[in-house]
Formats: sequence, C-alpha cells, structure tokens
Amino acid sequence: MTETLVEVDDLKVHFPIKRGVFLDRVVGHVKAVDGVDLRISKGQTYGLVGESGCGKSTLGRALLQLTPPTGGQVRFDGTELTTLPANQLRSMRRRMQMIFQDPMSSLDPRQNVESILTEGLQAHGLGGNRTERRKIIAKSLDAVGLPQWALSRYPHEFSGGQRQRIGIARAVVLNPDLIVADEPVSALDVSIQAQVINLLEDLQKELGLTYLVIAHDLAVVRHISDTVGVMYLGALVEEAPSDDLYRTPLHPYTRALMSAVPVPDPEVEDRRERILLAGDLPSPANPPTGCRFHTRCPWAQPTRCGTDRPELRIIGTGKHRVACHFVEQIESGELRPHAVKAEVIADGAGAKDAHGALETALETPGGGPGI
Repeated sequence: MTETLVEVDDLKVHFPIKRGVFLDRVVGHVKAVDGVDLRISKGQTYGLVGESGCGKSTLGRALLQLTPPTGGQVRFDGTELTTLPANQLRSMRRRMQMIFQDPMSSLDPRQNVESILTEGLQAHGLGGNRTERRKIIAKSLDAVGLPQWALSRYPHEFSGGQRQRIGIARAVVLNPDLIVADEPVSALDVSIQAQVINLLEDLQKELGLTYLVIAHDLAVVRHISDTVGVMYLGALVEEAPSDDLYRTPLHPYTRALMSAVPVPDPEVEDRRERILLAGDLPSPANPPTGCRFHTRCPWAQPTRCGTDRPELRIIGTGKHRVACHFVEQIESGELRPHAVKAEVIADGAGAKDAHGALETALETPGGGPGI
C-alpha cells in the first residue's frame, strides 16, 4: 500500500475585504479555498485543475504555509504544519519546495545562477563550505540539463525554458520530498512545455519526488498525473485516478471542462458531446449556498442543490470521488439537463483526444539545454 505524504483536511483560506480610511473595517471575506480535503501519496503526482480564480494556487501556497490557512489541517509526513512553531517550520520547508509559474519574475535579476542556487543551501546550513556547495549546485544543474557555464550568468541571459529549468534546479538542489509546481509550463511554448514536463517526470523517477502540479491545461495534467482533482470556486468537486477521470468525468462541471477542449479530428469534433454553460462565475466573496455549481449546472434541482452542500463521496467501488447529489441519476440518463441552464449538443467521443500535438510531443524524451 502506498504511503501518504500529504494530508489536507477541511482547509480554508479566507482573505478579508476591508473598507475605510482610518478604521479599516472588515466587511467580508474572499473565500479562495473553502473546505478542501485531499491526500497525496509518496512518489505520486496529484494534478489540480480548474478555471482561473478557483483557488488552485492559493491551495498550493497554503499547503506549504506560504499563505497562512484560515482553518483546517495540513499534515506533511505525519507532522501538522498549521500549528508548527516558526523555527520548526523553517527546517521542515527544506523538504517542501515550489516551482513558480513565471520563471522570470520568480528569479532575482540581480543574482547570478550560482547565487540563486546557493541561497537555499546557505539558509538551511547545507553543504558546508563553498567548494562543497558548488559541487551540489553543479550536480543540480546537470540534472536539469544546463551547462556549468550557466552559473555565472544572470536570468535575463536565458530563454524562458532555460529560466524554468533554473527554477526547477533551485527546487531540487535541497533534495526535497515534495514539490508544488504552480503552472510550471503555462508561460512556455508548446514544444518547450513537453521538454519541461518530461524533465519533471525524469527527476521524479530519479529522486523519488512527490508532486502537486497545478495547471489549467487538461492535456498536460492527464499526461503527468496519477490522480486529478477538479476545483470550482474554492472547493474540490471531483477527484479520481487520471485515466478514470478523463475516461468517465462524472461531475457536471468536469464534463463541461472536458467538452470545452478542442479535438484535432474534425469528424470527432462534429459529433462529440459539448456542454455550453450559461451565466457567469459567482464571486468567491459571496458564493452560492448549497452546491457551488448549482447556479450554472444544467442538471441542478433547486430544492436540494440550492440548499445542501454535497460532500465529496466515493462513487462505485474505486477511488472516484464526486461532490454531486444526483451524479448517479445524471450518469444513467434518468435526470435530463435544463435547456435554460446549458445546451448539451450531440453525443460523441468526448475530449479524450484533445491537444493531440502536445500529447505527441510529451511522448518524446526531454530536450537538452537548447530550449
């Protein structure tokens, strides 16, 4: 049985909304993350997807305690992080690193690569003298496919893909157990994305890393993840092994996400099911009561969906969890969609073959430092 490395229970991150010049009154809260439960097993990759503003990045930062949680628990390798004293949390952070979305803004332009990679070693008292530290950072550079002459260069002298490799080297130089990768390839060209994703997979096999990968590109998440969680308005609405989720999405929101991904085959595109959602995304400062998705859900039943918040429950006998009151009725066809809420067009192959060009590129070995 695979050992659990990260346990998150009822995690909440609420940001206060303040008004006034002198009194600075709190008049409300933005509920960026509102009651999330998840588990990440050692050596596995957990992919987190959802539209912009759903709370994915906030969840990742709260997991590392970079953003203080408002409530809930985060346990890393059995240690509760939310109540850990600052000095103990600092030492624990060596085992938890982050790869940021924008490689340019996350690297200090005034530091060369050697300084960037040495900073973490010095902060945690690792590597002894300068000679030993240079050996460690040289090894990390080699692991991400960058030449040794890069140590004396500055971030602006590299391409976007090379800068992201520097960011990855900064994360792995401390030999962590967990890496949170926040949109690690969204700022890169598609061909470069494939190389960086293959690099992350190679490092995982070599170093035994555990990943939380935050992304909005469904093809990327499908390729790299063992388990996928789908977020909507601060909460998980579906979670399943990657193949199960892409083969049989059950939650209405996940089905809508999958149907929005274009398929490169015109014949499949014409006959597949498409779900066009109506309405705008509600504000996280004033989320709907009951099911967060009921205001846009084509299968919503006001008497229950508008009042009772569904729990993330196991469907069937596997590991597929869905937060929907009527998932069985929707799947069987017993419950029909409301035409006023959304338009469900045709029946067909779904979005399995989406992003074919990227998926093909992902199957090739990662590129070298020339990206």
